[in-house]
Amino acid sequence: MNDLLELYSFNLRKSVAPSNHIGATSLYSVAAPLDGTVMGVKGCYSPPYAAGELALHMRLEADGLPIEDTGNRGKEDCGLLFADAVWRPDRIVRRGTYHWLKESGLYSFKVVSELVPLTGAGGFVLTVRVTNRSGRRMPIRLMPSLQPGRMALVPLGDWNFSPPTGGEPARALDDTGTRWETDAVRLTLLREGEAQEVEAGQEAAFRVAVVLGAAGQEPTLPDRLADWEERTSSAWTRRIRHAEASLPRLETDIPGLEDYYRRSVVSGLICLWEHPEFKIQPLPSVSGIDGGGINSYPWDAAGYVGQMLALLLGPDQSLAYLRFMVEGGIDRHISFAPDGSGHEPFAYSYSLWSFFHFAWSLFVQHGVVEDLYPVLSKVLAVDEERLEHRGELLDYGKQHHLLEMRSSGFEHAVASPNAERAWCYDRLADLAEHLGLNEASRWREKAARIRKAIAEELWDEEAGWFRSLYPDGHKEVIYSIQAYDALRMGACTPEMEAALLSHLRDGAFLGSCGVSSISAEDELHYELNDPDWSGSGSFAGEGAILAQTLWGAGHSGLAWDVYRRHFWMGAHLPYFPQEHYCDRPMAPAHKRANNIAGMSGAQAVVFGMAGIQPQLDGSLHVFPQPPEEGNVSLLGYLFRGRRIDVHMRPGFCSVSCDGRTIYEGAPDLVTIDGGSAT
Repeated sequence: MNDLLELYSFNLRKSVAPSNHIGATSLYSVAAPLDGTVMGVKGCYSPPYAAGELALHMRLEADGLPIEDTGNRGKEDCGLLFADAVWRPDRIVRRGTYHWLKESGLYSFKVVSELVPLTGAGGFVLTVRVTNRSGRRMPIRLMPSLQPGRMALVPLGDWNFSPPTGGEPARALDDTGTRWETDAVRLTLLREGEAQEVEAGQEAAFRVAVVLGAAGQEPTLPDRLADWEERTSSAWTRRIRHAEASLPRLETDIPGLEDYYRRSVVSGLICLWEHPEFKIQPLPSVSGIDGGGINSYPWDAAGYVGQMLALLLGPDQSLAYLRFMVEGGIDRHISFAPDGSGHEPFAYSYSLWSFFHFAWSLFVQHGVVEDLYPVLSKVLAVDEERLEHRGELLDYGKQHHLLEMRSSGFEHAVASPNAERAWCYDRLADLAEHLGLNEASRWREKAARIRKAIAEELWDEEAGWFRSLYPDGHKEVIYSIQAYDALRMGACTPEMEAALLSHLRDGAFLGSCGVSSISAEDELHYELNDPDWSGSGSFAGEGAILAQTLWGAGHSGLAWDVYRRHFWMGAHLPYFPQEHYCDRPMAPAHKRANNIAGMSGAQAVVFGMAGIQPQLDGSLHVFPQPPEEGNVSLLGYLFRGRRIDVHMRPGFCSVSCDGRTIYEGAPDLVTIDGGSAT
């Protein structure tokens, strides 16, 4: 047993995730259990191979008695009964039972399967262990039946947000039921231990592997199918060890917090795809565990979790990701495929800010990369030249450039991303000053003018909220959670801030299970169809980012109230989906099964609650904001060769640097500069 991987395991009996959201990943291949079965498998994706229609059915035969594994929900002898499942980073373990007294005697078996996606090859291994509880020696056979369906060789540049579909029906190469092929793809079924005599009380192990490869080529096989399992487990062990060495560890006695933090970290780790043919290693994919989203969206990765991702990737891989986006066309495309090519014409208005945010996260965490300064300046100029101006504000166009809502309202000149734009100019000014350039005042003045225009033109005093301005003069107030991003970007006066915060209450933006992307009091725009951005729930990272925003603004009580509403996710989801509802512990089944932005739950603790704020000059600010209950310790934040530990309880904090306590007392700002602290 691998104790490190067990630490990150999740018992799926507790899961409220839709069944089509459950999958296993090696970050090279993904496969999913066939719902309701103990041994069945449904679908496999391993770029460039796609076999979404693949179905592997398994049947046991014990002393001539066929025992089906179909998820039969009828009465009497339904075959193998699904009893348990555990998700682990490297596999899904399922347990089933069969116990029937027949005329010829008792037939009783415990069946455990382990579904392990392959590393270094496309496909998966299924290990099945059968324990004979029948009280007598029993001949047991395991009989796989594979339906390959349509298969496709999908160029790396064509992997996008949705799982690849289509392809050609596979044809059998012989009558053994072990090899199928299209013009481009070969599918091979391998078996070990097909039939065994099993003594009473003993266990027999059977293995089946399904391998995807190029047509006309036999797969390169290991000595034992178990070697493939070990390869995936070893790869995952390395990844988690790296993550634990790079990210701070959380210890707390607050129920639910540690589980939420750990599942948040896992949500990021299962998106870091590794493949020798990908442009960069790892690729911060938007999702991938269901075969969709094996590509990178800047807003999800670089935007929402840029701070945590820079910590996790380190300086070299973070810089590689930035250059990956530059070379792929950050100014021209909405997302990037595994081969580095850009997808679709430029759309999301948050992409350029996300790129800038990730660069800034790299700079403050690991040090400035000087040759990126002109790149960042050019990135900001793209929108200035491409978009229509309304004075100092930019018109960002229709909703597909913004929140992709299901009704009109958040369009054209809006507070966010104009506020993000002002933030970028301020950071560009900081960089200019750091590099000794004489452009800082110009950028600073530009940022100030944008913020002034947001306050004067977009703030509706009567509504106490921002409005959208359309080119024809139409004005619309939409109570979108994006308004709080304007607060995070420093675009709000104290009066505006107070008005925004008054809406963070139950029945408006807050639900018992999170936050709503649109206030439930906004009758024009709130609906249940699209939790992502139109109400009834929110995008994966939105609730935690709101909490981080509130901690950053000094509203620790409200931040904790928002944050703790998400703890059900740590208790009931193996990893965080693209979006979830806020009034019930549930995620919509028709959206992506996971999202890298789920890592924002951990990020909010590090950079919000613990108040860790790395500075461009190499100093570190720490201003802890303890929750109103319990003890929280954040251990092992690494910064410029130093280790920072933060301990918190109501009204008290202590900060240590390299094992030496440098502050303890009431929460206050601690500055660490070159080993000194004030």
